[in-house]
Amino acid sequence: MPKTPTPLIQRLRGRAMAFAVAGTALALAVPLPATAAATAMAKAGPAPRATAPDPVSVLAYTAKERRESLAYWTPARIKAVGKSVDLGPTGPKAKPWRGTALQTIGRLFFVNANGADTWCTATAVKSANRSAVMTAAHCVRRGSSPGNTHILMVFAPGYSKGKLPYGAFAVRTAVTPRAWENDSTDDLATLVVDTDRSGRRLTDVVGGQGIAFNRPVGGTISSFGYSATRPQLGEELLRCVGTAKKQSAQQAILCDMSGGSSGGPWLADFHTTTGKGTLVSVNSSLDSLTPTQMQGEVLGATAKKVYDRAQHG
Repeated sequence: MPKTPTPLIQRLRGRAMAFAVAGTALALAVPLPATAAATAMAKAGPAPRATAPDPVSVLAYTAKERRESLAYWTPARIKAVGKSVDLGPTGPKAKPWRGTALQTIGRLFFVNANGADTWCTATAVKSANRSAVMTAAHCVRRGSSPGNTHILMVFAPGYSKGKLPYGAFAVRTAVTPRAWENDSTDDLATLVVDTDRSGRRLTDVVGGQGIAFNRPVGGTISSFGYSATRPQLGEELLRCVGTAKKQSAQQAILCDMSGGSSGGPWLADFHTTTGKGTLVSVNSSLDSLTPTQMQGEVLGATAKKVYDRAQHG
């Protein structure tokens, strides 16, 4: 349930709205009279060829906002957010993970566009800057609504039952497909996080999962997430195992995790002893309010552009 926004949240939400208003204002040009417009065009000569729009959208958080994010997510607030949502009993397909500690997977805490504390799931992946995290685009911003972005975002790898064994990493930039921002398609995102309090980069601390693009759909998939179903209520990592099947432009596996698991990794060739695999998608959407199936994007050319923009950022 949405909470009353604090002054900090109100100010940061105002920042996002200001971006939206500024963008609208820049799109509105004062029209010239018809004769003046024709004269101007004649003087200018042929119009330059339009460049293709950037398929990638980048949301940046200032250094001050990142400090505020780390200060905001106190142990008490983290404990409270898990108790604020109950999406019913955990289904039979989602099992608590009891194997090797998966330090690359964690909870992604943030305040959504409504001003409510909430979370998703995210995964540290191998990258050039050793600071990249994969999640779902709807964990960053609302689809088809460029001005509605989430704030106060931190990644806690290896999270379990209130413990943050590797601390929290503030999100510096969030990269999503432009198609998500405008049309609610391509629900994936790559985040870039700050170093930790000791100045260490993320994957130097927790390692990173491999990632594959343009991989044929199929094979056994392990999907992970911090589902807001009871008794776990986001405090423990759950796992579904299923065979990926093509479904329209997406892929799907049998899985009954629910909200909170969004953005969690789909790992192919997952080894239970090492806790490593290859990320081929992330949890995106469910088939119903009583889920039996989880959908995820097929990581193609757009996903590769998003990842590349982040890993070199």
